[in-house]
Amino acid sequence: MIVLTSVLTAANDNRLSPWVVYYASEASADAFSDYQLLVLDSDNHPPLQELKKPGKLILGYISLGEVESYRGYYSDVRREGILLDENPYWKGSYFVDVRSAFWFQMVIEQLIPRILQQGFDGIFMDTLDNPGHLENLDPVKYKGMRAAASRLVKSIRLYFPYIKIMMNRAYDLIDDVAPNIDMLLGESIYTDYSFEQQVYRLVETPLYERQVIKLRSALALNPKIGLYTLDYWNPEDATMLTRIYAIQRKNGFIPYVSTIKLDKIIKEPR
Repeated sequence: MIVLTSVLTAANDNRLSPWVVYYASEASADAFSDYQLLVLDSDNHPPLQELKKPGKLILGYISLGEVESYRGYYSDVRREGILLDENPYWKGSYFVDVRSAFWFQMVIEQLIPRILQQGFDGIFMDTLDNPGHLENLDPVKYKGMRAAASRLVKSIRLYFPYIKIMMNRAYDLIDDVAPNIDMLLGESIYTDYSFEQQVYRLVETPLYERQVIKLRSALALNPKIGLYTLDYWNPEDATMLTRIYAIQRKNGFIPYVSTIKLDKIIKEPR
């Protein structure tokens, strides 16, 4: 079992605990005082100057495989004609063709610089599962999507060598990009949320075990990588929250458990 320390021992440590994901702006700076790693929405967040403290790392959210209709750059991307189908689970969020030179240039020259200029220490890359998923659905129409996603991640590291980069899932890219990222997140790997039934539920054990193996495989390619998990559950069920934290830590991960909307800071039960 991997032993991960809960103490920040160096400024470049990729294994920070506790950590939190929060996609809203109402929480006070005091609410984040116990957390070493903060993942915030890059457009809607508390004032960063109040959160930046020694030993804290703050990452800004960026969706690389989808574009949400409420983002300021949505109309530019839509006008370019590189938006694909709408995500059936997230209304108003559209898959983007990551093979597009326009998208590559926008990410590298506009979106990431805009996040860093606000004061974020790095980025949290989301929705990179989508390129491979689309290519699996239609290998002809979406040929090269997975390779383009890998190139984008590698290019981000090349253009921004000193920022911290966390990648969410994208298991099919791990073998190719693990050396280029600092942290890897397994979202919804032990518990998740059913949008159809609108209930929190356990992930089937075989699927959880496969994801554990895949996450750990990144360590062979990048021994310095930090492995994190984000699970969803009813915050009033303290017993289950405690169980999730214990199981994820036993398997060598740094866990956080929240609600599906990620608009509240949910403390670990003590």
